[in-house]
Amino acid sequence: MFDRFFRSKPAPDVAPRPSAAAPDPSGDTATVRRIVAKLEAMPPEQARLIASAAYTLARAANADLDISDEETAAIERELQAHEAIDEATAVLVTEMAKLQARTVGGPEDFSVTREFKALASDEQKLDVLRACFAIGAANGSISAEETAIVNEIAEELDIDDATLNSIRADFHDQLSAVQAIRRINAGG
Repeated sequence: MFDRFFRSKPAPDVAPRPSAAAPDPSGDTATVRRIVAKLEAMPPEQARLIASAAYTLARAANADLDISDEETAAIERELQAHEAIDEATAVLVTEMAKLQARTVGGPEDFSVTREFKALASDEQKLDVLRACFAIGAANGSISAEETAIVNEIAEELDIDDATLNSIRADFHDQLSAVQAIRRINAGG
């Protein structure tokens, strides 16, 4: 899915890039080109790992069909954890992943998570699962829809229930169901 973003050669029907000698007045194009160059310079397996992790995080954020600014910032932070990519690259990769999660979804969700599973270490799988919960909690509450998607992701990554429950326990107070019960108990 993200392979088209990480190709080292442009597709034949893509117009050639403007020369670096003609600077863009806003500077944005030069910045984007530097980021894309970093991604293209990565070993393909590392680029696929980052892309599939980013999509998986965006998938979790989009579970309620809305990716908030807080969730976006959380995805960017998670992608920068362990110093895999810098901030500018994390912003670009996050935006690409959000667009894909919003527009593709469905069967692609499983395919990308399966690719991530094939590329990631056990520790990376757990880190992404934790990050999915953290992204859901970014706005203070993890919805039932977000919880369901994180459960699907855990299953697709072959993370056992005991490990999933242990990670979920770290986010117990942010679960919307727990918050609703506490509101009822406080009012009653």
